[in-house]
Amino acid sequence: MRYDEYAFDVPKEKHIRVIVDTDAKNEADDQFAIVQALLSPRFENVGYIAAHFGDRVPDSMTRSYEELRRIFSLMQFPAEDLVLHGAPHALPDGQTPVESEGAQRIIEEAMKEDDRPLYVLFLGPLTDMASALLMEPRIADRCTAIWIGGGPYPTGGPEFNLGNDITAANVVFGSRLPVWQVPKNVYEMMAVSLSELELNVYPHGAIGRYLLEQLDAHAHEEGPRKSSFRNGETWILGDNPAVGLLLYEHRFCFDWIQAPLITRDMTYSVNSLNRPIRVYREVDSHLILNDLYAKLALFIRKHPEL
Repeated sequence: MRYDEYAFDVPKEKHIRVIVDTDAKNEADDQFAIVQALLSPRFENVGYIAAHFGDRVPDSMTRSYEELRRIFSLMQFPAEDLVLHGAPHALPDGQTPVESEGAQRIIEEAMKEDDRPLYVLFLGPLTDMASALLMEPRIADRCTAIWIGGGPYPTGGPEFNLGNDITAANVVFGSRLPVWQVPKNVYEMMAVSLSELELNVYPHGAIGRYLLEQLDAHAHEEGPRKSSFRNGETWILGDNPAVGLLLYEHRFCFDWIQAPLITRDMTYSVNSLNRPIRVYREVDSHLILNDLYAKLALFIRKHPEL
């Protein structure tokens, strides 16, 4: 599926295939990245995979799946054969995949004869990518993973997406698969104010209202992570860089770093035998956020009934 109702045309040679793997009901920022990806005319969206978000709740992947369906419904986009179930839990070990519709879709798309490159965007744990690699190692040469996750370099440390499947991260880092990593210190550059969202998101149809209202509702939830959530007037749209890096590659904003071995406490251990991965040290939040706001406004201008 490709949304292209714009006054400009993206040249065909710039089209790319995109799969988004998201723990959509974990927090409240994935939803903004999902909407931006759906509205980006460069993207041929070939899969939206529901990811688990650890063991806080027993049905986390199912909740992510239902959230994806809700977003597609609000935008009146077809979800059949596009919204897929991912792994319901982390890898049991480094050799055993968790088979799912999502992992199978990654394999199917990677093995297709298609000149358009395939990017798989991970807004949560890397479980489905690791599973796909374990099921079909040849895909390592046929797609690129962009991951929002991991602690700051060089030492690492606790980070939510990584903590939900450390084993999967080690499987992916230990493979030949090209990886673009956006660690915690970088994705937290995506700060927004709630008044900014009320001005630029909330007025734009049912999906705009939903984006702000679900974020506001989440900010008032009780739970163990509540104390770490923002200051009441700001939030971090930390998943949107995964989309933004495919709109503008930020060519001078990353370093090539030897993929580390990640320990159980989520620190990075030097692994001189491993290959380099692309690790971003900054992103252009202005570009990414303004692109989101513009696409949402243009979408509702063309579809005022929504």
